[in-house]
Amino acid sequence: MAHEHSPRTTGTNLLVSQEILNPLHAINRELSSLAFQRRVLSMALDPAVPLLERVRFLTITCANLDEFFEIRVSRLQRQVELGLTASGTDGLPPNETLNRIHDEARAIVAEQYRIWSDVLMPALTNVGIRLVQPSQWTEEQTRWVETYFRRDVVPVLTPIGLDPAHPFPHVQNKNQNLLVSLSGQDAFGRQSGIAIVQVPRSLPRVLAIPGGRPGVQEFVLLSSVINACVGELFPGMTVRNVISFRVTRDADLWLAEEDADDLLEALQGELHRRRYGDAVRLEVADHCPDTLADFLLGEFELDPIDLYRVDGPVNLNRLNSILDLCDRPDLRYPAYTPKLPRGWQDEDDRFERIRRDDLLLHHPYEAAAPVLEFLRQAADDTDVLAIKQTLYRTGARSPYVEALAQAARNGKDVTAVIELRARFDEAANIDLAAQLQKAGVNVVYGVVGYKTHAKMLLVVRREPEGIRRYVHLGTGNYHPQTARAYTDLGLLTSDPAICEDVHKVFLQLTGLGTPRKLDRLLESPFTLGREVIARIDAQAARAKAGLPARVQAKMNALSEANVIAALYRASQAGVEIDLIIRGICCLRPGLPGVSENIRVRSIVGRFLEHARVWRFGDGDDAEVWFASADWMSRSFSRRVEVATPVRNPELRARIVDECLTQPLHDNMQAWILDVDGSYTRATPGLAPPFSVQEWLAGRGES
Repeated sequence: MAHEHSPRTTGTNLLVSQEILNPLHAINRELSSLAFQRRVLSMALDPAVPLLERVRFLTITCANLDEFFEIRVSRLQRQVELGLTASGTDGLPPNETLNRIHDEARAIVAEQYRIWSDVLMPALTNVGIRLVQPSQWTEEQTRWVETYFRRDVVPVLTPIGLDPAHPFPHVQNKNQNLLVSLSGQDAFGRQSGIAIVQVPRSLPRVLAIPGGRPGVQEFVLLSSVINACVGELFPGMTVRNVISFRVTRDADLWLAEEDADDLLEALQGELHRRRYGDAVRLEVADHCPDTLADFLLGEFELDPIDLYRVDGPVNLNRLNSILDLCDRPDLRYPAYTPKLPRGWQDEDDRFERIRRDDLLLHHPYEAAAPVLEFLRQAADDTDVLAIKQTLYRTGARSPYVEALAQAARNGKDVTAVIELRARFDEAANIDLAAQLQKAGVNVVYGVVGYKTHAKMLLVVRREPEGIRRYVHLGTGNYHPQTARAYTDLGLLTSDPAICEDVHKVFLQLTGLGTPRKLDRLLESPFTLGREVIARIDAQAARAKAGLPARVQAKMNALSEANVIAALYRASQAGVEIDLIIRGICCLRPGLPGVSENIRVRSIVGRFLEHARVWRFGDGDDAEVWFASADWMSRSFSRRVEVATPVRNPELRARIVDECLTQPLHDNMQAWILDVDGSYTRATPGLAPPFSVQEWLAGRGES
């Protein structure tokens, strides 16, 4: 990630000054993020969720918690180290926020291990899937483990005995390690008593182990294999204790972008540091003696509050490998095939189909294939002159990247705006940039100081009537896998006004000059935030005038103080406000005299809710927008984002129904935000059970 600069002071930038909220009216951003992990973790306990999917939800929370410490906790720790005491919008200073984070994170970790040990592991055993502990190995399995260790593991191990010539190794971020306590002398007469064995990343973390009971799939952790055989690494010495540990490091990337002559080169140099950043958390097995835990804390320069003792295998995220090793479709969600838009397969000319009328796609209920097919046809169409696309996260081997490269090889003018600073995808995006440049694509890295997060594809084509443009705009990334797992919206259109606006945004991203006036789209960091607040305020004015007034919004996160203040003003004016916010929400609904007309819910289900949709007003004259942006400060002032109006009455009605109305009826996978910041799961009560995701998936199958 690039260094997050202060917002540029432009005449159109909303966030030159920040609205001051009453701290009692705001929920802490970090604690709200952890509350979301609680909701995801609840899926691991839901008996209606297939068993292997429950394991997957458990491992998702482990991975999410890792990233939370790598980015959010590391930033707070830096603030405390620098002596910064400025409070957030909720009034909590950094040190108090850290204390509360640790309290809540410990509770979440304890619940993760309880769910694994008491619920999921016994349930897996009951259906013939076992993670076998060393004490449970048969003689045959013990021989297999010893053979595997000597044949496959020993050649890649580098045990390090600690002494003045061998200081404590600089272990990698999130890597599994064993601290081995020894007694006796080695061949050189050394008696340090401690060695570090790093579990190799080049080997599978979970192994299918033969020799078990018939009809039962049995697995063993690689760390258990090393633990059981570690004495072979230290001949003539006695192993007294083996402790599994893992350190999480600061993984934020800090770049002085204005001082970098080449952003790609600077980022490549910074990526290596991520693996060895400052330590922020230490996890150890619960049986670790205090003396060894203190030793590790000292080596990593951490405080006791940063120590997490776990009752089970360190790093439950490793269990995700079991999902790939188990061929048990009966324990997974039923296969789901997204539908194609009506008539899409009947027409070979994608351009003609889009010219006829706009095409709305609601993923994953509708396939993302039309977008890729449109791009591929454009790449091969002799009348297509130019293609421009933004790429944020695309996957390692992206068919979109292949199509752009093919277009360039076919002689098109192709431009790819690649966001190198897409967190944890930086290395992959650097590789993609190299692939595209090799094919002749004009690769641009966006604007220094601003992440390019807008999802745009522009095709320029010569037709009998003259030059015509075609556009795809979306709420999600051009990524085939996430298109099947995330709920997102996309629009294929040849609307001249929208196409002209997209053309102008691309000119801003690749060229220089003052902001260009857009006719239809809203754009960050120029107009988007300001216009969102203006529309909320307009609804407040309508309510004060006794007219129907309503705001509905669906997004991933709401934390921007100016927007929260506007929503509070609107609520006090009598505007009815319904917010569907999957993750972070810093707004408190139901505050007497402040937010009594605001309701907030979060939906957590099979698919990750990712679409951003806004509706201002009630009835046929309401404005409906979809966007790449959440209502967060970074989305309004430190990113390039776009919001698109939906004017087609049929498409507008469909978006409102599928994204804003039906989710309010969900009583199976919805969580209701209470005024104190806690969430309560909705229940059907006397009403028929209703899951909006199942409803939409059912429509897709019909």
